[in-house]
Amino acid sequence: MGAEQKIKEMGLELPEPPTPVANFVMAVRTGNLLFVSGHGPYNDGRIKTSGKVGHDLTLEEGYQVARNVTMNCLASVRAALGDLDKVKRFVKLLGMVNCTEDFKDQPKVINGCSDLLVEVFGEAGKHARSAVGMQALPFGIPVEIEMIVEVE
Repeated sequence: MGAEQKIKEMGLELPEPPTPVANFVMAVRTGNLLFVSGHGPYNDGRIKTSGKVGHDLTLEEGYQVARNVTMNCLASVRAALGDLDKVKRFVKLLGMVNCTEDFKDQPKVINGCSDLLVEVFGEAGKHARSAVGMQALPFGIPVEIEMIVEVE
């Protein structure tokens, strides 16, 4: 089953691709690689969630934000490729978590992204990854994720 069908089967719907908030584009393709800019929890042109994980949001809430951010990333992937079934595999993720200084579970937050990619893409969703804590992210968002994707 392809990714497009799997998303429908899971009862999910990709949002409209987000609009860049500065002078950049959401994805750039070079050869068989698609570089996806950092995405946050922007839905319908507004920030869906803001705050620091470990202070304003729990680990579980951060995990859910990461899933939402992943859906935004996938919307940009679809916009760039025309179809998610053109994804061969996810190569690398960088997951950034706006968190308190003593918060140590950034990888568990970014699992929200990793888990969703594997649920939708199976083995092709498995990837190399970095999950890091940040003192701040743009507009106070709790999670930002960027991706490198191998495509047909």
